[in-house]
Amino acid sequence: MTIRLPYGTYEPRPEPLAPAPHGAPLTSRRVYSAAHVVADPYADVSPDSPAAVDWDATLAFRRHLWSHGLGVAEAMDTAQRGMGLDWAGASELIRRSAAEAKAAGGAIACGVGTDQLPPGETTLPAVTAAYEEQLALVESTGARAVLMASRALAAAARGPEDYLAAYGHLLRQAAEPVILHWLGPMFDPALAGYWGSTDLDAATETLLEVIAAHPDKVDGVKVSLLDARREIELRRRLPKGVRCYTGDDFNYPELIAGDDHGFSHALLGIFDPLGPLAAEAVRTLDTGDAKTFRALLDPTVELSRHLFEPPTRFYKTGVVLLAWLAGHQSHFTMVGGLQSARSLPHLSKAYELADGLGLFPDPLLAEARMKTFLTLHGVDQ
Repeated sequence: MTIRLPYGTYEPRPEPLAPAPHGAPLTSRRVYSAAHVVADPYADVSPDSPAAVDWDATLAFRRHLWSHGLGVAEAMDTAQRGMGLDWAGASELIRRSAAEAKAAGGAIACGVGTDQLPPGETTLPAVTAAYEEQLALVESTGARAVLMASRALAAAARGPEDYLAAYGHLLRQAAEPVILHWLGPMFDPALAGYWGSTDLDAATETLLEVIAAHPDKVDGVKVSLLDARREIELRRRLPKGVRCYTGDDFNYPELIAGDDHGFSHALLGIFDPLGPLAAEAVRTLDTGDAKTFRALLDPTVELSRHLFEPPTRFYKTGVVLLAWLAGHQSHFTMVGGLQSARSLPHLSKAYELADGLGLFPDPLLAEARMKTFLTLHGVDQ
């Protein structure tokens, strides 16, 4: 059997890789998969409407991740936070997912931001108050908080001292250690100059100053700069007990494997489609077998780099396509209409790479759905 893609024909893989669910937690690394949301395809909404979420399918996907021993990073960039999912939708997602995590015994960390603020100019006190409101909600659910990079803070801050003041205030009142989040402008252009400078060396110093002032309130820092060298340099300078969580969807195998001076834990969007395979790889790392870990994960980097190619922020479209092809949802529809954000050749290549890795539990289902999608877009099968 072959499938006709926009740029040629492809012969699908006959068998899945299909690692079996294994609910025991991973031991050598903390690993969170940032999870997507499943839109309600029957809702009568427009791209500007509040998100209409299929809660049953959304929570079922989180149970899938937990069944393999992964943690879930909730209501973050992969869940289209600020790109279709507003604070009202995110707060409901946090409540539901945190309750589901308790029932399933799964690890969960939830995004805390400032996206309830209205568009336009704002003030630092308003930004801090918005963070406080969201932090209180997340802490009330029992989930770990991730203090996400804030577009409003990036716009309102006038220099490093404003970041030191805002984060210092939040960390002093946090009930439990939080994960700080440095999301680069390749993921969100509105975050350029975060930590008070477009000079990444200067920004790093401000981040380290925040952590040094409150090391007991910082579980770790998630670094999403797509720069392995910079991440390694940062993690070597973190205080003892403060973890580095890689958010580098280009270089994650080497960063998680680590070196003689340390390693990165993981909080990754690519572990949404790679969940079972990623969990199997980290379990081999739990035994000290770094070679097999790399042998399992290194081949996935081509797919990840493809999904996250510029404009990087639209990687969610490929992630949701793969979830549909894998049978985790019944449709390829996204909140905010974001299913239109990638081209047909891009999505076709994503299918080809994922199939080659054996990521689809039912390759025939994936093939049938992809053929339907291609035919709908004028590529006759």
